[in-house]
Amino acid sequence: MQPKVQFHILGWITVLLFPALGFIALEYFEEVSYITVLELDKILSPYTLLGLEFGLFYGFIIISVSQFSIFQEMSSRQERLLKSLNLGWGDIIFMSFCAGFGEEILFRAGIQTWLGPWLTSFLFIAVHGYFNPTSLKKSMMGIVLFPFILTLAFAYESIGLWFCIAAHFSYDLLMFRVAVRSNV
Repeated sequence: MQPKVQFHILGWITVLLFPALGFIALEYFEEVSYITVLELDKILSPYTLLGLEFGLFYGFIIISVSQFSIFQEMSSRQERLLKSLNLGWGDIIFMSFCAGFGEEILFRAGIQTWLGPWLTSFLFIAVHGYFNPTSLKKSMMGIVLFPFILTLAFAYESIGLWFCIAAHFSYDLLMFRVAVRSNV
């Protein structure tokens, strides 16, 4: 199977399976409906725009930090992998939405319900390969990412899901765009 096809399958799994797991767990253990979790009336709220801005803002921080020589090797490896996929704007938007929507529902609405914001944020970063005991560089980048993810965790509780989805989406969109800049 071609790597780009695998990339798209991963996106579909993230956007469909992750929320389903979160919704099922909430419905079964907490008796909370997925409609309640989605807060569909808040999609077009000013907080969604604020989330988009926050994701871009933190993305630029990460881009700046990743330019430090200690992170250059790690960034180059990820860029080579993504460039090899020949991603276009449609691919980048699709995957950014899948990750923002699917992961935020699973982690914020689902896992965070039981583990709280601190532990869920740590778990989120660890699952993405940071806080890696075999790589000091990745662990250091995890520490830099932790405030962003922790802010999303607390924002979910105070502002809502769509702020988190929007921030995650715009952050990923910027990261993908920078990584594949020669292809798009």
